[in-house]
Amino acid sequence: MSRMRGYLVWGVLVIVIAIPILAAATSPLLAWRQPVYIVAGFAGVAGMALLLVQPLLAGGYLPGLAGTRGRRLHRYTGTLLIAAVLLHVGGLWITSPPDVVDALLFRSPTPFSVWGVLAMWAVLTAAFLAGFRRRLRLTVRSWRRAHTILAIVIVTGSVVHALLIEGTMEIMTKFALCALVVIATVKVIVDLKVWTKRPPREV
Repeated sequence: MSRMRGYLVWGVLVIVIAIPILAAATSPLLAWRQPVYIVAGFAGVAGMALLLVQPLLAGGYLPGLAGTRGRRLHRYTGTLLIAAVLLHVGGLWITSPPDVVDALLFRSPTPFSVWGVLAMWAVLTAAFLAGFRRRLRLTVRSWRRAHTILAIVIVTGSVVHALLIEGTMEIMTKFALCALVVIATVKVIVDLKVWTKRPPREV
């Protein structure tokens, strides 16, 4: 029974991730777009999918990936998230450097750019803290709280960024994916009791 439940959970996760990607692949907005622009767009979609996987791994909710295995894979998928963000921004830079410069300098007239840039910097900051955590001599509790705050910024910025854009992602599947990302993030924050004073487990 537990094995069947595991297959069901993984099956649902694959479907939830695959449907928005397939819907985006059939978007009429892809017509006449440069290949690099399409790649950049799908890197953004992949990044949203990874934002759903990340809290599921951190919370040990995925069958077969509880405890240390899940947290280790959480680090690896975090690296993939960074790659997706860089590919997304880099592709947009190639297609339209002035727009990217305006977004990075927070002078873009499009509100979604501000949210996207905030999420990007939060991702890079989280990566920096993860890489230099011991050199910075952060305690486990301090690290967990800083990481959680950055995760909230990442998820909030990414979700608002995605919802404000009228791009290749289909509206209903985009809303559904964004909602699941928020729900999963809130659940893991509540379950892990990051703000309590109990001794936290090593991550």
